[in-house]
Amino acid sequence: MKLFCAATFVCLLLLASCGKENSGIPDVPVQYHITLDEFQAKNKDGLLFVNNYGVAGLIICKRADNDFITFDRCSTVNPEKRCAVIPDNPNLTATDTCSGGKFSLYDGSPVKAPAKTGLKVYYTVVSGFDIQVIN
Repeated sequence: MKLFCAATFVCLLLLASCGKENSGIPDVPVQYHITLDEFQAKNKDGLLFVNNYGVAGLIICKRADNDFITFDRCSTVNPEKRCAVIPDNPNLTATDTCSGGKFSLYDGSPVKAPAKTGLKVYYTVVSGFDIQVIN
């Protein structure tokens, strides 16, 4: 019975770690709130930069499907440098100015080397007239 419990525990531990890619970006507490009206007034081309949150600031993106996604601006290429990604024109990708790596602003995935790991994504909830970003 002890062997069965130990084997079950190991399997659950392995399953819990699967699918979660380590971006190298530290986990920091994030709780940010903005109304949809404020987002509309402050965003530029569907992007809103929020300083002093996350590791290198946040970028809240309103995607073409009218869904929202939030990334930490800290590049996953040499994250210890805390280089903030900068959106390219027409805002489909963002570039790490330190390494030249590029990331998709649709899902954060790497699109140009040396980027190998996607941007850190924060949980973003749109409810009624509010957007909440939490970690």
